Amino acid sequence: MPSRQPPPRPQIGPRSQRPLSPIRVPANLISQRTLADDLAESLPKVYVKSPTGHPYLFRKRIARFDASVRPGDLVAVCVDRGTVFGYGLFNPRAEIAVRLLRWGTAPPDQAFWTGQFSRAVALRRDLLGLDSTTDTYRLVHSEGDGLSGIMVDRFGDVLSAEAFSLGMFQRGADLLEQLGVLCGTRAWILRPGPSTFDQEAFESPPLQSAGAPATVTVQEYGTRFRVRFAEGHKTGFFCDQRENRRRLATYCAGKSVLDLCCYTGGFAVQAKKIGNAAEVTGVELDENPLELARENARLNQVRVNFVQSDAFAYMRDMLRNGRQYDVVVLDPPKLIRTRDELEDGRRKHFDLNRLAMQLVRPGGLLLSCTCSGLLDDEEFFKLLHSAARQAGPLLEESGASKPHHAPRTMQILDKTGAAPDHPIASNCPESEYLRAVWMRLC
Repeated sequence: MPSRQPPPRPQIGPRSQRPLSPIRVPANLISQRTLADDLAESLPKVYVKSPTGHPYLFRKRIARFDASVRPGDLVAVCVDRGTVFGYGLFNPRAEIAVRLLRWGTAPPDQAFWTGQFSRAVALRRDLLGLDSTTDTYRLVHSEGDGLSGIMVDRFGDVLSAEAFSLGMFQRGADLLEQLGVLCGTRAWILRPGPSTFDQEAFESPPLQSAGAPATVTVQEYGTRFRVRFAEGHKTGFFCDQRENRRRLATYCAGKSVLDLCCYTGGFAVQAKKIGNAAEVTGVELDENPLELARENARLNQVRVNFVQSDAFAYMRDMLRNGRQYDVVVLDPPKLIRTRDELEDGRRKHFDLNRLAMQLVRPGGLLLSCTCSGLLDDEEFFKLLHSAARQAGPLLEESGASKPHHAPRTMQILDKTGAAPDHPIASNCPESEYLRAVWMRLC
């Protein structure tokens, strides 16, 4: 089963796909800027043939740009005849060359940034009321909050950000300082996304404010979790599954539960802590998050059997032993990062689900998740249906060339996604990435 840790850097592709400076990253390329640095009277211009309402402007759509523009600059985006229709952050090395922030003729000034931050905070605090149930949540969800290229999670008194664009990384420290004032947090951590070298042609060690802690303890619905920033994947903890973790717990009372690819034990610990499951097993390949999962169980004084194993190998072992569970959670890491990985990723999802379905007792529940945004709803449901057709008992019929599995009846109970602090932008369907399918298997 693939690790949740950032993957090793792939080899640089064909020349036409290479960033302009794939190996040597100038130090000033990742120097921090303030948001006030963008308040120049005359911004460099990028020209395209036609306007767009999507926040992504791909490099192939750009006709030309001013010679003075630097990677990461705020630019005015114009149609060929020179009419400005928006403003965004520019990186000529990236496939998404411009990430649009504001449409119209008014550039993003300090009032724009303050407004975006205030609306993001108000959504979580005023509308969703998250502070009454948790102290950890997604505070800025990139395009979903009109700030393409950066995600910010709140962990108690710490803001942890992951920047996917060079322009947002360059402004990350000032952005987090201003967000912190609005939220009342005391520290921040900023890191580049796991694929920024290949997608944006920059890399950098994490940055942090003075006094930023290495570890914090947070809570959701009364259950505590420890977050280690240096070892954590993405921003350190998966806030997107918060509501799914709580809901799964309602199905677990007195039941046996298997949490596959459990990472730091979110589903497993909640199943035991607030779900009162009779027995919970969590399976994870990576040693560091698994140790943190054990720490989270101890922190909440619950007993969970955590196993370090590849998910495929573990499931096959359980099937050989004739073991089944009342509730199974399958929440693998991202298996499809690019379109080139679609076929292999589909096959892995199919195999994982086919095996997981065989481990569900008749009448039991399977929660199957994917965070691969390139695998759309229709494909994911089709994959699950095909897996169910091969997940029943092994049959040896006379005249058949080899044994085959009987189909299982799959009843889809619900389809959910990320928690509502991960809003989906109407002009950017790509911001919907997490799919969770709840099904009963007979």
